[in-house]
Amino acid sequence: MQEHITLDGVVQGGGGPDEDREGGFDQGGWAMAFDAEHGAADHPIVQEWESRTEALLLGRKTYDIWAGAWGVWDEDAEGTLGEFTRRYNRVPKYVASRTLTEPGWRNTHVLGDDVPAAVAALREGPGGEIRVWGSTELVRTLAEHDLIDEYRLIGYPIVLGTGKRLFADGFPRTTFALAESRALPSGVVVTVLRRR
Repeated sequence: MQEHITLDGVVQGGGGPDEDREGGFDQGGWAMAFDAEHGAADHPIVQEWESRTEALLLGRKTYDIWAGAWGVWDEDAEGTLGEFTRRYNRVPKYVASRTLTEPGWRNTHVLGDDVPAAVAALREGPGGEIRVWGSTELVRTLAEHDLIDEYRLIGYPIVLGTGKRLFADGFPRTTFALAESRALPSGVVVTVLRRR
């Protein structure tokens, strides 16, 4: 699981002003604005993580956001934009949804009603890393069933005071071991936590 997260735990709408306005959220774009100023998203550790992505596991809302962005952007774009667009279009995408019937983004598979069982089966299959981005409801479901091996948090020195939080009330009690922590010159702190 990989998330851009604020000091107060918000993970909502980091990519753009209109990315996720659910609940009246009007702080969208906070991560991209910071990255544009400080270059945090282009750090080699983030690019190394992305190079290991062999599948994406997304909740329905995140899937819609990503399909409308990575699913239509130019694969021949220069730099990381083109590289990530090619990767995300190539890898299989698994979506936790009760309403999506005809996904438009290529290589997309809708999981059945029993998401934990479907994800457990995916984990047992061949292949490399299955990456979860965003998808706070899905992350909570996976955590409840002990299906997340590693939490990769890209922590921004920003407090928003509002928005969806990754570890909201009711999140299952989880104990972690610190696998890695690195402060970037921008003030962003990259933390990798593994289940104990």
